[in-house]
Amino acid sequence: MDGQLIIITGPTAVGKTKLSIDLAREINGEIISADSMQVYKRMDIGTDKIKPENMGGIRHHLIDILEPSEDFNVFTFKKKADEAIKDIQSRGKIPIIVGGTGFYIQAVLYDIDFTETDIDETYRHELEALADEKGAEFLHDMLRKVDPESADAIHAHNIKRVIRALEYYNKTGEKISVHNEQERAKVSPFDFRYFVLTDDREILYSRIDARVDKMIEEGLEDEMKQLIDEGIDPHSTAMQGLGYREMYGYLTGEWDLERAVYLIKRNTRHFAKRQLTWFKRESDVRWINKKEFGRDDNKVLQEILRQIRE
Repeated sequence: MDGQLIIITGPTAVGKTKLSIDLAREINGEIISADSMQVYKRMDIGTDKIKPENMGGIRHHLIDILEPSEDFNVFTFKKKADEAIKDIQSRGKIPIIVGGTGFYIQAVLYDIDFTETDIDETYRHELEALADEKGAEFLHDMLRKVDPESADAIHAHNIKRVIRALEYYNKTGEKISVHNEQERAKVSPFDFRYFVLTDDREILYSRIDARVDKMIEEGLEDEMKQLIDEGIDPHSTAMQGLGYREMYGYLTGEWDLERAVYLIKRNTRHFAKRQLTWFKRESDVRWINKKEFGRDDNKVLQEILRQIRE
C-alpha cells in the first residue's frame, strides 16, 4: 500500500471546501484540489476558488498553477497529483483529494495508465477542425454512433473529452467506456476512504442558484472581460469552464445577461446531475447524505472521522 489517502467529493455546491479544511485540521492533512478549473490563475470568481485567507492555514495543492492559455487534462492532473501525494506523505501528513472531477480522482486512485504520446495527432486535428466547422453536437453525434455509453457520460460541449474518446476508438477499435470500466476494476495501491457528499436535489439546486448570483455580484463579467483582453483563445480549455463560456456568449452579443445567468444556472445543475451519476457508478464509495445529519457540518465531520478511524 502507498499509504493513506482520503477523498472528499460530491456534486458542485454541496459544501466540500469547508468540510475538507476542518478534516485536514483534525487528521494532519493537506488538500489536493481535483478541480479542472481552479488550476488556472486569475480565474477566481467563476471557479469559486478558495481565497488564501479562507484556507485556515491548511496547505492546498494544484490551485493557481497554470496560465489560462495552458491546456489541462487528466494526464497533467495525474502527474501533478502523484507528485503532491508523495510530497505530503514524505512530510508525515495525509493527502486529502477534494473536488468534483470524478475522472481525475479515478485516475489517481487506481493509478490508471494514460499513454498520451502514442495518439496520432493528425486525427485529433481533423476532429478539432470538424468541431469548428460543424459544431460540438456534430462531434458528439459521431461519438454516440460508436460509443453510446461514453456519449451519455460526456457532455457535448466537453469537446476535448469527446475528441479523446473518438481518438481512442479510432486507434484501438475499442470503446473508451469499456477501457475505463476495465481500469475502474483495478485495485487501488492506496489505503483509501472515498467519501461522496450529497443532499436533496432541491437544496443542491438552490445552493447552485445562490452561488451563481454571488458570482455575478462579485464581478464574473469583469473577470471574463479581463481574460478576453489578455487574448485567451475562446476555444481553450480554460474558456470551456462553466460560467465562462456562457459569459463569453453574452459579451460577444450571442445573448443578453439574463439569458447568460439562466444558462449558467441550468448548465451547472446539469453538471451536478452528471457528477452524481458518475459517483453512483464508482465502487468503494461511502455516501454521506447531509440531510441525515441535519446539515450540521460538525456532525458530518464527526461521521467521516469515525469512518476513517474505524
